[in-house]
Amino acid sequence: MSAPHQADPIKRARLRWRARRGLLENDLLVTRFLDAHEETLTDEEVDAFTRLMELADNELMDLLLGRREPSGDTDLPHVHALLARMRAA
Repeated sequence: MSAPHQADPIKRARLRWRARRGLLENDLLVTRFLDAHEETLTDEEVDAFTRLMELADNELMDLLLGRREPSGDTDLPHVHALLARMRAA
């Protein structure tokens, strides 16, 4: 079984790398959130974060700004919960 996110520095570095976005606005919002909360993210929240980082930049921006809600593979309770935290940050 693999180590949880917080116990594995390689996983934490990958998460930070995935947070780099093409749109400066996304990059700022996501980086600010990680700066404040990365050390306390649960594995479930890391999964939600990873799902969000798989989206195209414009889709992610719409979700972060509350213009739309998650759908498809991201329409999961833990993704909604993490988005609420990210919007409040």
